[in-house]
Amino acid sequence: MNFSKEDITLLEQKGLSLKKVEQQLELFKTGLPFINLERAATLDDGILQFSEEKTIQLIKKYDAEKEKLEVVKFVPASGAATRMFKFLFEFSKKYKSKKQTVNAFINKNKASNLSLFFVALEKFPFYNTVINYLENHNKNYKNLNNDEKLEAFIAAILHDDKLSFSQYPKGLLPFHKYKNHLASAFEEHLFEAALYASTNGQAKLHFTISDKHKDKFTNEFTRIQNIVEQKTNTKFEISFSYQKGATDTVAVSTKNEIVREENGDLYFRPSGHGALIENLNDLDADIIFIKNIDNVVVNKYQVEVAKHKKMLAGLLIEVKDQAFKYARDLDEKELKSTDIIDIAEFLISKLNVVISPEFEKYSTQYQIEYLKNKIDRPIRVCGMVKNEGEPGGGPFWVKDEGANISLQIVESAQIDKKVKSQKNIVKNATHFNPVDLVCSTKNYKGESYDLHKYVDHKTAFITNKTKSGQEIKALELPGLWNGSMANWNTIFVEVPLVTFNPVKTVNDLLKPTHQVS
Repeated sequence: MNFSKEDITLLEQKGLSLKKVEQQLELFKTGLPFINLERAATLDDGILQFSEEKTIQLIKKYDAEKEKLEVVKFVPASGAATRMFKFLFEFSKKYKSKKQTVNAFINKNKASNLSLFFVALEKFPFYNTVINYLENHNKNYKNLNNDEKLEAFIAAILHDDKLSFSQYPKGLLPFHKYKNHLASAFEEHLFEAALYASTNGQAKLHFTISDKHKDKFTNEFTRIQNIVEQKTNTKFEISFSYQKGATDTVAVSTKNEIVREENGDLYFRPSGHGALIENLNDLDADIIFIKNIDNVVVNKYQVEVAKHKKMLAGLLIEVKDQAFKYARDLDEKELKSTDIIDIAEFLISKLNVVISPEFEKYSTQYQIEYLKNKIDRPIRVCGMVKNEGEPGGGPFWVKDEGANISLQIVESAQIDKKVKSQKNIVKNATHFNPVDLVCSTKNYKGESYDLHKYVDHKTAFITNKTKSGQEIKALELPGLWNGSMANWNTIFVEVPLVTFNPVKTVNDLLKPTHQVS
């Protein structure tokens, strides 16, 4: 592939090397391997389940230790709300008011989402906002028939010259309606963080956002800061970062020819949430909670959610303390064979590390080097929810090309479901990933790991997209909690469904965890 001087200048501006782009193009040609599932992780085989007594013990552990630690809540929040309103966009595009009624449209198109939306209209947190807007901007609104009012309601939500909720960052959309105010997901993350991510009266939150929305988030924090801080008796330190341009990827046509903009410039796409490993790598903290922007609840459920977050953090501290002791021993002590066995058993039983069957044959020195390599890694404790038909990735034991087996979070797109054995493993999976992580990214010396070193680059994947009506192939980097953390030490713990409340479509706001009453 020949690149012009203009191409190379554009690459330099984005912080991308020519070599990196050439590697991306090569991946489109060679393709990327599917993940090789060994078996699903289940209770007692990769997923822990705790009694109420053990849960309380771990919470006490976290509460006792956290004041000495730097704690940050990391929230991926760059998404726009557009996809939440997909079925409303389809209605707006297809519906012809002069030719049919809304009910006729719903029946003809089997539009159950639309039917639910209209039936429950008054339960949406933004209902009164939209009605007030329509009454103030359309003097004839009250004289419209019911179908015309519904059509106007949707237009107000979607259109750029009206309220344009569909163009909001998802984090700033009204999510919950309380007696005297509307709360965004951003606001709920602050209230929630005060319950489990605050130390010494302060909570630190880091949001990854689109740079074009920085002012909107800053203004929202300014608007609610005093109220939230008074209600929670917590000071908030909020920081933002953006998905770095150097993580963008080129796209190709179905014939693997590079795609360009209309002006001839190279066409770049964001590379998925895997790009955020760069942002995570920049954080300096002892404990990092990770949770998506749309996974929040109304206040009456927040204490229950916080309980399980603290339990996960308590387990992380418990395991991390022992891992640090062993890592220090491996560096500083003259170890006996019994010490080496203890460390190996800890890795197997507590960190789910599958030790080589050849381990006993290694020399003592090589055993020590082997154990150092296995224990000296970032650690993540991940909540897992019982599978109840929700979409998303899940916990599996995975075998790599070297026949090494490890515990991983795997997305559906990474699995070759045409292979019967792989399809059966997915079918028998008992849990899914709600994106509920607590992470340790420093070693026992207090030095931050370079997280790039623990990425499995072969777990990137190619997706089919369109650009201006043209089919194209796009490259997504290994997902943040998938391949980007493939070589971390991993612990999975069962958590209740109340901890998983994403808002993928606007109708999800009707679920009990998003309704105040």
